[in-house]
Amino acid sequence: MKKVVQTENAPKPVGPYSQGIKVNKFLFVSGQVAIDPEEGKIFANGIKAQTVKVMENIKAILHAAGYNFNDVIQSNVYLSSMAFFSEFNNEYAKYFDKDFPTRATVGIELMRDALVEISVVAYKE
Repeated sequence: MKKVVQTENAPKPVGPYSQGIKVNKFLFVSGQVAIDPEEGKIFANGIKAQTVKVMENIKAILHAAGYNFNDVIQSNVYLSSMAFFSEFNNEYAKYFDKDFPTRATVGIELMRDALVEISVVAYKE
């Protein structure tokens, strides 16, 4: 069974996609950038601040579906420059208690002013 997950506490999709889709025990969260849900604009204050905003957006979607960061099993990270990796990694790690999810991190061109984009997959028994 497929269920769309939508919350006002995360940015509205800027294209034809959902914030999240729950399928059975899995939750797939679309790639999030540092858009402030109230302003609808990129929160552009460097890689640390953008990483925190992205993770908070993801947290809002996880919570809307009854999940949390302990349920995340996979994340895909896209950085506008791999030079940001160390600073990004330090902020990202703060959101997990233990047992980090699997992860792929790549450098890629992102939408204007975005320094980081993250998508996750979560699983809950």
